[in-house]
Amino acid sequence: MSLRRFILKRLLLVFPILFGVSVITFALVHWTPGDPVQQMVGLNPDMTPAEEQALYDRYGLNDPMYEQYLTWMGNILTGDFGEMYSSGRDVGTIVWWRLPETIALGIFGWAFALAIAIPSGIYAAVHKDELGDSVSRFLALSGISIPNFWLGLILILVFGLYLEWFSVTAPSREPLYSPAMLYYLILPGITIGTASAAALMRVMRTSMAEEMNKEYVMAARAKGLPERTIVLKHVLRNSLISVVTIAALLTASIISGSVVVEYVFNWPGLGREFIEALTAHEIDMIMAITLITGTAIIIANLIADIAYAVLDPRIRYD
Repeated sequence: MSLRRFILKRLLLVFPILFGVSVITFALVHWTPGDPVQQMVGLNPDMTPAEEQALYDRYGLNDPMYEQYLTWMGNILTGDFGEMYSSGRDVGTIVWWRLPETIALGIFGWAFALAIAIPSGIYAAVHKDELGDSVSRFLALSGISIPNFWLGLILILVFGLYLEWFSVTAPSREPLYSPAMLYYLILPGITIGTASAAALMRVMRTSMAEEMNKEYVMAARAKGLPERTIVLKHVLRNSLISVVTIAALLTASIISGSVVVEYVFNWPGLGREFIEALTAHEIDMIMAITLITGTAIIIANLIADIAYAVLDPRIRYD
């Protein structure tokens, strides 16, 4: 099978996977205790039984679950993400409004993770079992062990409130596309990227250490190639194969971590919107965000497969 056919096959698999994710999520949301209409009744005690019933009819909440799902899926295929029960606002408008904020946070988290993981992983492998290696492994273990919400609160306390180096308030819309955005992004970006940086660093170190013990490295040294050339030109390329694979898998942790981090930092992205939607049992909003994040994770894994083949030409998808 050629690489082109492999990519096409993987693209076709995206649709059944998304379908499965949507069915499971839809069922879980409906089985979760809570009734959006009753929540609206609680906020508006003057609502009459007729008005209450009209809301059930308007949103089809009395229909069988499969009919509700088919209606939702039909609307999605036409670009209609539904509306918020509590406010009547269009879900699609809110999602596309919040999405850039989440993308900016995710990109910053990834950039931070790669900037930390690759150099420290190379250094730890080259200086294996030395003091610097032990320190980097300790920091990596700490980074993996610390929960996102706890790290975020500590960063807010130290750098936001005590030192006052960064803002702890939510950014306005304007700074997202300006250099001032960094002022708001650094603390949540570090928080969301720390665990991924730690995991990638450990993979990078292990992969580099294994490659450096192989025969082609010893042969290169025997030929008199500089150690810097061996490490950066030969060992690093082969080591990146496993790193790319793990990096794609960690995309899920960055996306899921953004839910907590956005809430801790009051970041106006999809993660915070998702928590508020769960609390209010806003089914359309929950389904829209789940569909978008699921698509992002699948695309990240697809990109990893393509990069895997590009980095190692020996790979053939037969």
